[in-house]
Amino acid sequence: MKFNPEVYRIPDERMKPFIDPEEIWGYINNSIPTKERVREIIAKALDKQRLNLEETATLVNTTDPELVNEILQGARTLKERVYGNRIVLFAPLYIGNKCTNNCKYCGFRASNKDAVRKTLGDEEIVKEVEALEDNGQKRLILVYGEHQNYSPEFIAHTVKLVYGIKRGNGEIRRVNINAAPLDIDGFRTVKESGIGTYQVFQETYHPEAYANYHPSGKKRDYEWRLTSLDRAQEAGLDDVGIGALFGLYDWRFDVLSLVRHTNHLEACYNVGPHTISFPRIKSASGLDLTDQYFVSDEDFVKLVAILRLAVPYTGMILTAREPIAIRREVIQFGVSQIDGGTKLELGSYSDTKNDSQNLNREQFQINDNRSLSEIVDELIENDYLPSFCTACYRLGRTGEHFMEFSVPGFIKRFCSPNAMLTLAEYLVDYGTPIQKEKGFKLIEKNIQQLNGHQNADEVRSRINKIIAGERDLYF
Repeated sequence: MKFNPEVYRIPDERMKPFIDPEEIWGYINNSIPTKERVREIIAKALDKQRLNLEETATLVNTTDPELVNEILQGARTLKERVYGNRIVLFAPLYIGNKCTNNCKYCGFRASNKDAVRKTLGDEEIVKEVEALEDNGQKRLILVYGEHQNYSPEFIAHTVKLVYGIKRGNGEIRRVNINAAPLDIDGFRTVKESGIGTYQVFQETYHPEAYANYHPSGKKRDYEWRLTSLDRAQEAGLDDVGIGALFGLYDWRFDVLSLVRHTNHLEACYNVGPHTISFPRIKSASGLDLTDQYFVSDEDFVKLVAILRLAVPYTGMILTAREPIAIRREVIQFGVSQIDGGTKLELGSYSDTKNDSQNLNREQFQINDNRSLSEIVDELIENDYLPSFCTACYRLGRTGEHFMEFSVPGFIKRFCSPNAMLTLAEYLVDYGTPIQKEKGFKLIEKNIQQLNGHQNADEVRSRINKIIAGERDLYF
């Protein structure tokens, strides 16, 4: 008898919808926070154990000021234990704003007649990347609208182009992607170009709310978007990023859904998302929604802290959508990556005459317009280690392998020393005299805190090599 694989196929939960609104609302409506329970959950998180939905819902429902403060302080402590004092820096580079979707919250929406549509050509991309390199950037996320012109082959081409651009000591060492969901072959094509993380944000995980905000275009297909990163995993692309756009639906629902998404990926592929993003609704050209679900500053700080406790080993990204004051506050409660020197208008990095925001070519408005140098200054002043490290990605420490490495001692063995080396590069190549003085003092202070996890003399030796002209040294 001819073998029929379907007869013996084991039930497979991969690439199936995994969000049950009733389940999530059930946890929210029935998880009662008591002092004992909240403190028990915080203690579990501090033991670096991922929280389940009931535990996350209990923290979400906590309103007692004393307990909320304990949640914040728990998140601060957990961040220090898992990530140390590093803050990874990157910049977004918008490649094209053509889009066939009609998302009510986005300036790229197809019905926005005020939008000036543009796709950067190769020469324009080169100019943009050179300008970014001149400022010291080493990590980029390339952003594309959802349009047939931005095929997997086109994305792969732009990635390879960016990697090949060298200017002085400048080079881009990691290219992440924020683009439309792809099929398995498409993800495979993009992976082969050497990308880092592929981000697909669900925006809101609530199906009815999602349908309201996405009246037309391919993005209207909730399930296609929801299972996109399953297809990425099937394609061998195990470095993925998830996110929700807070302000579209009840923030409590989307926080639990992000945790549910994390659980799903870990259960099916043995690896969770590399990053979680949590942008808040801000102004955009053609914005078409009410403020019913807009998130207050107080709740925003709280939800960031809860996410940190719920997913201890997942990177968390805070963008320049947020104003400077909020960025300063939130960064201490779980954030591991921020963008710096961000410009959203296409072609704006190389256009020195473009001093103002132009909403006609922007997806949304940013609220932190500081240069990369200014942000590096502030991080150093506040005892954070600015990091441009790309070592894990280039050494294969991604996906399931990254989960294996993310254990006590890993940060001080690899991440902190690599942050120091990339900061030394930045200071030598782009730093002001005052930056160099303060930055090298901070590096030495952090070397002294390695506590035997890494050879301090070897770190100093490599820093001296960087000062002497060597580049791209890492552990």
